[in-house]
Amino acid sequence: MIELAAAAAVGGGIMGYKGNQAAAKAAKQTAEFNAQVAENEAVVLRRRKVSEEANMRDQSKRIIASANVATAASGIQMSGNALQAAADSYFNTGMDALKIQYAGDIEQTAKASEAALARAEGRARATGLKMASYQSLLAGGSKAASLMA
Repeated sequence: MIELAAAAAVGGGIMGYKGNQAAAKAAKQTAEFNAQVAENEAVVLRRRKVSEEANMRDQSKRIIASANVATAASGIQMSGNALQAAADSYFNTGMDALKIQYAGDIEQTAKASEAALARAEGRARATGLKMASYQSLLAGGSKAASLMA
């Protein structure tokens, strides 16, 4: 009867070991999946910002062209205030483009950090589960040894 209880204790320890090892592997896989999702989102965000910048530049070109046509149609030469207004429009377009690029860089950095954090958390969780698996194995062996003594 004692041998049966000792065998059950060893079996329980082995089952705990295997279960925690499998959970550790799953934790790493889940973390890697979450990191890949964050990295894919970073690519999508970058594409969205590139598109946003291109749209803003196109819209600005249309507005500047319309202003230039209106200025020419009114007989005003492109000098003085009219020229300064056109220059300001080009400058503001450049500044707006830089703001969009900067926002994109911030989003990219945030997603890269999210991916790194997911991987780090997965490694930490996996390490904890592996330690628990070793504890299960040792506890089962210890219980079996104490039953046999």
